[in-house]
Amino acid sequence: MKVFTQDELKEFNGKNGKPAYIAVKGKVYDVTKSTLWEDGEHQFEHYAGKDLTNEIGDAPHDEDVLERFPVVGTLKKD
Repeated sequence: MKVFTQDELKEFNGKNGKPAYIAVKGKVYDVTKSTLWEDGEHQFEHYAGKDLTNEIGDAPHDEDVLERFPVVGTLKKD
């Protein structure tokens, strides 16, 4: 499984045909196929290519919603 750095994760922002990846608690998820993540944006508030660990607690859904998406790697701690 790929280990992403923060800089590598930024490349997967869902823009210009790139896949949309997000990280939460060290796991990197591919949210590209979700209609809720079009162009790498979710609800005009969250953006692909980032570690959203600190933001997931404010979401109106539980963290288990991420189980719908494939895990494509892990995020390297800085």
